[in-house]
Amino acid sequence: MQLLSAEGLGCTVAAARGYGTGVEGPDAAAPVAEVHGFPAALTSFVGREEAVRDVAGLLEEFRLVTVTGPGGMGKTRLASQVARQVAARFTDGAWLAELAPVRDPAQVAAVVAAALGIQEQPGTPLADTLAQALAGQQLLLVLDNCEHVLGTAAQLCAGLLTACDDVRVLATSREPLAAAGEVRYRLAPLTLPAPGDTAASSGSESVALFADRARRADARFGLDEQDGPAVARLVARLDGMPLAIELAAARAETLGVAQLLDRLEDRFALLTGGDRLAADRQRSLAATVAWSYQLLTEDERRVFRALSVFPAGFTLEGAEGVAGPGAGPVVLRLVDCSLLVPPRAGPDGQPRYAMLETLRAYGAGRLAEAGERDQAAMALARYALGVAGQVAAGLRSDDGEPAAARWLDAEDATMQQALAWAVAHDPVTALRLALALAWWWLVRGRLTGEYRLLGQAASHTEAGSGRWCAAQIWLGLMAQFSGDTTTALGHFTAVRDAAASPALARALTSALANRAAILLLTGRLAEAADESRRALTLAREIGDPAVELMSLANLSLCADNANDHDEAVRLARQAGQITEGISGALARHCSTVLTAALAGAGDLAEAARVGAAGLTRARDAGDLWNQVFLLSKIADVDLRAGRTDDAAAHLREGLHLAARTGTWLQLLPYVHQCGDLCGATGRAADALTLWAACAAVRLPEGHTYPPWFKTRREEQQRRARQALGSGRARAAEDRGAAMSLATAAEYALLLTAPASQPATAGGTGQLSARERELVTLVAQGRTNAQIAAELHISIRTVASHLDRIRDKTGCRRRTDLTRLALSARLV
Repeated sequence: MQLLSAEGLGCTVAAARGYGTGVEGPDAAAPVAEVHGFPAALTSFVGREEAVRDVAGLLEEFRLVTVTGPGGMGKTRLASQVARQVAARFTDGAWLAELAPVRDPAQVAAVVAAALGIQEQPGTPLADTLAQALAGQQLLLVLDNCEHVLGTAAQLCAGLLTACDDVRVLATSREPLAAAGEVRYRLAPLTLPAPGDTAASSGSESVALFADRARRADARFGLDEQDGPAVARLVARLDGMPLAIELAAARAETLGVAQLLDRLEDRFALLTGGDRLAADRQRSLAATVAWSYQLLTEDERRVFRALSVFPAGFTLEGAEGVAGPGAGPVVLRLVDCSLLVPPRAGPDGQPRYAMLETLRAYGAGRLAEAGERDQAAMALARYALGVAGQVAAGLRSDDGEPAAARWLDAEDATMQQALAWAVAHDPVTALRLALALAWWWLVRGRLTGEYRLLGQAASHTEAGSGRWCAAQIWLGLMAQFSGDTTTALGHFTAVRDAAASPALARALTSALANRAAILLLTGRLAEAADESRRALTLAREIGDPAVELMSLANLSLCADNANDHDEAVRLARQAGQITEGISGALARHCSTVLTAALAGAGDLAEAARVGAAGLTRARDAGDLWNQVFLLSKIADVDLRAGRTDDAAAHLREGLHLAARTGTWLQLLPYVHQCGDLCGATGRAADALTLWAACAAVRLPEGHTYPPWFKTRREEQQRRARQALGSGRARAAEDRGAAMSLATAAEYALLLTAPASQPATAGGTGQLSARERELVTLVAQGRTNAQIAAELHISIRTVASHLDRIRDKTGCRRRTDLTRLALSARLV
């Protein structure tokens, strides 16, 4: 399996300098820094030059570096700065996984996977999926704010570093992860003025930071003879802690430096002693945050506490939904007090406020002390349900879908947290929220990863009820797209059997249409057609245009599989004429069905036009689900028309999306088609390898290929074997038969890579016999530790050999070395 992203991982094969290589390869291009997920810096980075150099140096030598220090010390900002500085040394760049919003340690792997664009695979622990996806990558993973999930984060790091030799981790935490191989870097406070030399203090980092932030609050602020010494004393009392300094600087205009210094003395005393926030290393920060909190009115404190329940950015409407109708003006006041970050435009274009993690933790503590935590969590869940309810109507309309989907994109973290709380405390709300989000999950390619959560929510509702039926339909679709057709058919059949009353007529029609799709997938064409016609009749009787469209699409696919291509085109066009009362995603699905029907009918020009138009609409909508299925049909048209370069590009994009969205149902056909591409371009051995890999995949019970496919495949295999001869053909097929589907997909990605990618630039001629042996073992999926054990050498020696191989060949990633081995017939 490969970690997939259209812009980053798995696509960039530039020969940039990688850690452990020591020097650049002879053909290495100038490195280009790639950072993913890091927010734009809106303020200057003051000081810390030595710390940045130190951490960057540690990352060159060690694979797990943890920056530790109390909250507010600037760990996150430092990690971001280091990542930007060193990203060019990693072929796949630097990626940020923000763990601060994680409330349940069991969700750490899910958050990291989401940051990397990796979907959960049913039946496989998510940590294992991550390790498989990253095994061939060379990247820096930044895990930010690990202190509340130390054990889980440590286990994840240990697993990744064991399985992924070219991945390095930079973590931030209030204490070390205590994982094997970890190197700790304790982040020191900003430098302070020399004692007794306050007049010449402007060169210290702490004073420089205070002055910079004070000027942002008051452009006229300056370090004159009076304020300069006071600032020096102030930052010294704040222990050089960046957050405390920034909070104080925000009040410089309203209080003046002298009053700041006077009031700070009282506030330090306020939080000494038994308060759990006042640990020795946190007393300055706790005093600063508590001081800011105590300056608020009681109503402002209440709103601040309530807003701490938001895990990420929120709008004024969101603040009022959780903290009450009068919260809007208070939010503006909290921004002035530097207790909220000024608004930034979210994915939906709306201004969204945010609370720094340390302040959020402080607010959460006060929320619990006030006995308001459950009330705030319930308010957040109700707010999330209200948003999802408003958005649901838009998601089911073609013109309102883009804005609705972007709104949910912006509320993603809030939706996740609200849903997790509701599953544990309010199952009714949980199910309503999950059902409202289902279309968004589908469009964004996240549906397959939500099976467990929706199943938990549905388990608390009455079997046979309307919401239970809706949940079963979505659970069936999740199982279907994951490739589990047996489980999917079970869900749909359960709804069919339970939906006997007229009130559940829509659920019945949906169940019949979806059952027909499963029957079609499993080769039961006659049953699929009968079920589709029954669903079509009922949908027209009750006025359900969505199921009417689905049924016509199913009947088109049945006709296409029965070689009645003209009828398939007619039915597909009829489905496409239904535009009222359906979702944008369903409307776009018609392009996939019509493209396939036109290709079967031999009208390749029209099929290409329909497919291209549909793909443009799907991309504009961010509809990953339709892109996954449509790209396969477009690639088929390309292959039929002899446009092999276009076919390779479309297959590569589709493979990336199928793996990213966890759509197993479509991953296997893509590998098949990549074999067809190889056959069409004279690569008979590669074609046989991919086809053999597909044949070795254990299909779900009942899943079968249509007769025409088997006939065509047998003829293709016969020609390829004839071109190679029995010995070479058998070797190619044996290699494929030993591959897993994930490995075959990775192989297919290598075979569809653009010719300009320098994966085999250096060739193997300059490699020694031992180096060729190492390349072979890498291509077979061995880790450095496994290679060391097999060759009876140390892991460090393996790494040294691979460094020299990378320098000689320009192959930076393990996937590049795999491609080198395949090209040289080492495997």
